[in-house]
Order: sequence, then C-alpha cells, then structure tokens
Amino acid sequence: MKLAGMASNRGRNLLNVHDLAPGGAELAVVLTNSEDAPVVEKAQKRGIPTETVVQRDDENRRKHEQRVVEALEDYDFDLVCLDGYMRVLSDTFLDPMPTTLNVHPSLLPAFPGMDAWGDALEYGVDVVGCTVHAVTDAVADDGSLIDEEVDGGPVVTQEPIPVYDGDDAEDLKERVLYQGEMKAYPRAVKWFAQDRVEIDWDENQVHVEGDTGGDFPERRVTSEDRHADLRYGENPHQDAALYADATCEEASVVAAEQLNEGAKGMSYNNYNDTDAALNIVKEFDEPAAAVIKHTNPAGCATADSLSEAYADALATDPKSAFGGIVALNRECDADTAAQIVDSFKEVVVAPGYTDDALETLFEKENLRVLDVSDNYDVTEPVTEKDLVGGTLVQERDTQAPTRDDLEVVTDREPTDEQIESMLFAWRTIKHVKSNAILFADGTETVGVGAGQVSRVDAVEIAKMKAEKDAEGKSAAGAVMASDAFFPFPDGIEAAAEAGIEAVIQPGGSVNDDDVIEAANEHDMAMVFTGSRAFRHD
Repeated sequence: MKLAGMASNRGRNLLNVHDLAPGGAELAVVLTNSEDAPVVEKAQKRGIPTETVVQRDDENRRKHEQRVVEALEDYDFDLVCLDGYMRVLSDTFLDPMPTTLNVHPSLLPAFPGMDAWGDALEYGVDVVGCTVHAVTDAVADDGSLIDEEVDGGPVVTQEPIPVYDGDDAEDLKERVLYQGEMKAYPRAVKWFAQDRVEIDWDENQVHVEGDTGGDFPERRVTSEDRHADLRYGENPHQDAALYADATCEEASVVAAEQLNEGAKGMSYNNYNDTDAALNIVKEFDEPAAAVIKHTNPAGCATADSLSEAYADALATDPKSAFGGIVALNRECDADTAAQIVDSFKEVVVAPGYTDDALETLFEKENLRVLDVSDNYDVTEPVTEKDLVGGTLVQERDTQAPTRDDLEVVTDREPTDEQIESMLFAWRTIKHVKSNAILFADGTETVGVGAGQVSRVDAVEIAKMKAEKDAEGKSAAGAVMASDAFFPFPDGIEAAAEAGIEAVIQPGGSVNDDDVIEAANEHDMAMVFTGSRAFRHD
C-alpha cells in the first residue's frame, strides 16, 4: 500500500510509519503546507518525494486545498495520513481523495481541538491517550468551521496513556506521542494495508476484521497497579516492583496475605519461586505438597494426608530443599508445619492454616507464611513473558492426559500402578525447566533432572539425584517422564542402568523406532502422550 503523508512540522508519526512499513505500507509522497517544516528534509533523506503547498494570503481554504489536490495528482497512493497537519480539511480535498486518517492526542470524543494535553490536565483526568480516526468534512459552505464536526470522524483505533502526578503539557505530549501514537498509527495503517477495515460513514463506525477479542486479541490493552516496592530484583543491583491484576480469580501469590507481619517482606525471587510452587500443587485433587528451588521442583508428592505428601516431597532432595519454597493444596495442619520448620525454608503458601500450625510456623522469624484462597481452579487462560520490545503470550499448559490418552509402544504393557505413577510424573514435569527428566515412584518424585541442554545429561542428573540425594527412595522400579522426545536411545540406556522400568514421553522423534527397540531390549514399558511439555521460562 502507498501512502500520501501530510504534515506541518516534524511529521514524526509519518516517518515512523514509513520506517516500520506496517503491512508493507510506505510513503509515496510527503506534502507540507509550511516552507520550514523539518519533515521535508527527513523525508528526502529517506528517498521520499516531497511537495510544499503554502496557503497564500489572498487564498481561501478551498482554493488552497484545490492546489494541494493538484500537487498530489501525479502520485499513486491508497490512503492519506495526516500528522500535525494544521488545517481542517473540507470536501474540496476529501471528496477526490481516498480515505484520510488523522491521529489526535486524546481519547476522542474527549478533548478535541488544539490543546488536548492542556485540556486533559486542566480537567484532572488520570488517563489520556490518542485516537486514529477517519477524517470527515468539518467546513461549512461559507468556509467557516463546524466546531462539533472537527475531530469527529469514525474512530479506527485508540491507545490509552496514563497521566501521572506532576505531569505538565510537555510531559504528556511526549508520552502520548511515543507510547500512544507510535503504536496506534502503524496499527491502523496495517489494518488498511491488509484490507481489513470497513467504514460505515452513515453510522460513524469502523469495523476491523478479526478485531474480536479472545485470548489473543488484535490489540492488548492492559493496566496493572503497583502492588509492592521490592527490596531489589533478581540481584541486589536491580531495582524491582510488583504489579497486580485485581481481576485474577484463582489463588495467587500476588494476592496472598502474609500472616506473620514481623517477618521480612517477599523478594522478587520469592514471588517468582512461590508462584511456580503454587502452580504445581494446583495440578492435583489429592493432598499435595511441592518444594521448589529456583522455580524447579526439588520434590513433589501426593498422598492420603498433607503431612505424608510433604514428607515424600521433601525426601526427594532434602539437600536442595534447603532455603526453598513450600506449597500446599490443603489447609496446613500442625503435623505438616512441624516438618516444614525442621529445616530452613523461605516461604510456605497454603489455602489456610490451623492455629497450631501457625504457632509452629511463627517460631521461624523469617519464614514468610502466605495465605491464599482455596480457588485452585485455573481462571487465567494465558501466561505472558516480557521481551525487550514485546511480549510473548501463550495458553496455560493445562494438559492432563488420562490413561486412555496414552499409546503403549513397547512389547511390555505398563501396570496399573505404573500408569498412575506416569500420569503423576507428567503433571509434575510440566513445571520442570527443559530439558527435563523426572523419576517417580507411586505419586512421589524420586529424582529430577532440570534445565539441561542435553536430554541424556538430564537423565544422568535425575539418576544421580535419586542415588545420592533422595532419602528412603530408589530409582529401581520407578518410572521416568521426559518432557520431549528422546532423540537417541542413550537416554533409555542411562535410565535402564538406574533401574527404571517404565517411561512416559511425547514420542515424535525420527529415531522413535530405535528408542522403542532400546526399551524392549531392557524390558521397559513405554507410552507416548503425543504432546510435549516444554517449559523454557
């Protein structure tokens, strides 16, 4: 798509659109009505043709617009984009032109006119923004302006921008430009370039194909409130803060109440690790406990009672659990609390505590005791990860395969007990950083190999953890879960040396036949889930 840009000054939005080329759009010409407009030189440096049409002293609005139309006649373009073009246009220009867009520095219909920033500050609003709208005729037959029609065309898109205490008009002008207009204008141009915009001029409305919301909307507009100032970020030289989404319904560490107010506050790492721990125990309906270290499970288990689940989880790797995070999916009782305080922990999070449990936990001065709601059902459908210059958004990994979803691919069939253990291991391995391997016996972890760049190394680490660090456990007779397929049989060979008797993995490798053959040679049962469970953040 080719654009005709019109500006009276610097034309920063026009040049930004040209540089970004949204939807493949680019400027065919830049026209200005000012001889001194800086946009001319900047456009010429980009190889964009320019035209200057200054209104003469003896020339009325319509005659000037006619000369503007004539100046553009030799250029081929599909859309006109105004950017600080300091003239209200009439039908003399608009009728022969394709759709004309303008960007206005307010959330229209609020604060139209020349001083939107000052008007917003005077009114005392805490949110302003910008509006990209289609331009309509706001000039009467006698050449006078129709005030109520100025900046009144159909809205294509808007971008909200906060107003902060102490802002002046210049602060607001710059923030609206760089954080608002430079997002909204390219978005609008892209939609036109993709032929997705339909304007209903009679109803003064714009319809954009596909702009229908859902988990992955065309536009993401979010607002979160600063919930806490943190002592520092991941490291002491990094400043940090926590922002809260008040609409979250499920149990959340952000909304958790810290019951022992005298203990030190939560740190950046505490929040991150506790969130990871809480998400693991949300997987299970049975009493469950998880011990987390650096967002990876040092151990996880379900059992008939919470205290048993915690004991089994801790026994997986009590060495690594030192200074870790404990998450529970039941009210914490006195027996469980007594085990938790038996070694150093940073945080415990649970949906409630008995009085006896609190008395025990409060004995540890700096153990943060967090109380969350008992809504462990997933209500937040997506997760986000900020990148420099953008945000990754994906569905939550809520996969929970059942026995019927598993494909047995080996000669040996898994037993009912092994299937139960494999399904437990699969729900847990979703929360282990990739490449991930997890050994499990019954519904408790035995060894965890996390975050390796080689899958066979992850197997070796899980084996080492089971042999050296687990208390009262053994990999012999256990099952192994792998969050992605085995590219080679070496991972199976290493697991067989540890005594693993059954394997759950996604399958899908070009070497699946070799991997299955290795499992058969070691009399292992193996099932495929058909889906992987990577976790890279």
